[in-house]
Amino acid sequence: MYTIGLDFGTLSGRAVLVDARDGAEIAESVFDYPHGVMDSELPSGVRLPPDWALQHPQDYLDVFARAVPAVLGQSGVEPAAVKGLAIDFTASSPMPTTADGTPLCFLEELKREPHAYIKLWKHHAAQRQADQINETARRMGETWLPRYGGKISSEWFFSKLLQILQERPDIYQQIDRFVEAADWVIWQLTGVETRNTCTAGYKAMVQDGEFPDRSYFAALDPAFENVVDEKVGRVFHELGAKAGELTSEMAQMMGLPAGIAVAVANVDAHVTAPAVKATEPGVMVLVMGTSCCHIMSSSDLGEIEGMCGVVKGGIIPGLYGYEAGQSAVGDIFAWFVDHAVPPAYHQAAQAAGLNLHEYLEREAAAQKVGEHGLIALDWWNGNRSTLVDVDLTGMMLGMNLATRASDIYRALIEATAFGTREIIEAFDAQDIAVNELVAAGGLPEKNALLCQIYADVTGRRFKLSGSAQAPALGAAMHAAVAASIYPDIQAASEKMGKLKDEVVTPIPENQKLYDKLYREYKALYDYFGRGANDVMKRLKAIKHEALA
Repeated sequence: MYTIGLDFGTLSGRAVLVDARDGAEIAESVFDYPHGVMDSELPSGVRLPPDWALQHPQDYLDVFARAVPAVLGQSGVEPAAVKGLAIDFTASSPMPTTADGTPLCFLEELKREPHAYIKLWKHHAAQRQADQINETARRMGETWLPRYGGKISSEWFFSKLLQILQERPDIYQQIDRFVEAADWVIWQLTGVETRNTCTAGYKAMVQDGEFPDRSYFAALDPAFENVVDEKVGRVFHELGAKAGELTSEMAQMMGLPAGIAVAVANVDAHVTAPAVKATEPGVMVLVMGTSCCHIMSSSDLGEIEGMCGVVKGGIIPGLYGYEAGQSAVGDIFAWFVDHAVPPAYHQAAQAAGLNLHEYLEREAAAQKVGEHGLIALDWWNGNRSTLVDVDLTGMMLGMNLATRASDIYRALIEATAFGTREIIEAFDAQDIAVNELVAAGGLPEKNALLCQIYADVTGRRFKLSGSAQAPALGAAMHAAVAASIYPDIQAASEKMGKLKDEVVTPIPENQKLYDKLYREYKALYDYFGRGANDVMKRLKAIKHEALA
């Protein structure tokens, strides 16, 4: 018996065919989105303002049409042996549609309208609306706000929908359904609209099964009073449940049997936990790629600064699921390599037979802790946790004429590790135990120095995913539950989950030095991040004025 997991990332969609008996990954296929991330212009050439990030829903349909037939062809597995299908997705990436699920951007008259497209998770242009959501919640004493660390992000569901209402009320009136892209693709697969508890809880302010009261939405805008009933809906489906069955049309497109089980959608980070056997309290999973999501379950409920949310059953049934995150990690390293490394390093890397990241890692690994004399703030794409502020920006302190590219590369890695320690300490402050770390995603697969630095900075053992495609594997596990191959996700994780034998252990002498450096990071973090000096925001405002 086999299942398929589809991981919809920021730049591509990946299909993995998995043996449900033991989690063996039989075949995989990646399809790069033709439209990618639209952050400067639409396909029509319409220019986008700063801080926009959109996607095109056709790209997701193309993943089904291209990636699934590819894994079937590679594997030689008979389609009839595939019993279930599940997906995971970036979040919050919501989209406006008509009543039958047709994306507004598919309508000829709206193809040139930015608000008709999917607002990708890193769309930050709704910060003004997020500020309004937070200020109104504080003024009204809304009890759900502390469950989100005291702040709703511009990246989340209602910030983006309120932006449409306030900037283009005419388009808002044409929206019949505003739906997470994760739930939209399930709608396309089954013909049935379902909404998952995970994105509803973490991204759409649903706590204990309920949205905020209508009076709260009316306080944001009178036209927003009935937004839940008019545009969203109040029915949610548990993770691992069967959303429906694959339609004949989609089955024909993918080369699968019609009627196989399709699981309720999930979020890419959250679905990773069972893939790395993190189904017990106190195991924090770091899903490390372009950004980093920190996922952990606990028996205890706490209100933790800057969390992206805590939701009962949001990761593992019966446990409180916590989410935190860093808005950029791999994106920072990629920015540096793409824009700030001198030609001599390119030549040296080529001569060594290494790519530039590998070469810089090798050079940086030869250094002692603190040798470069640098400290950085990892806010190249704002701060998600614990400050929840997209208007913060990156910083590097300590450079002089002797500073080299490998020094900066190492300092950037260290900064992201310090950011993770800040998140862990927020848990510690509320007595929510973080006992060990497990890393998944592309970065820990490629960068051994990064793994050691994270262990040294946090002072915790660092386990590694046994799968390079952990989110897709986790989705395949949920497909196995939806297809009744396993009774629950814990049972699926026991049989299908994977960890490497390797465990990265902190080096005591490095820990002591990193404790000193972390104190300097923390001083800068609080000074620039908590209002003592808002120079980053002032610079950003000047930039926007110049671009206006």
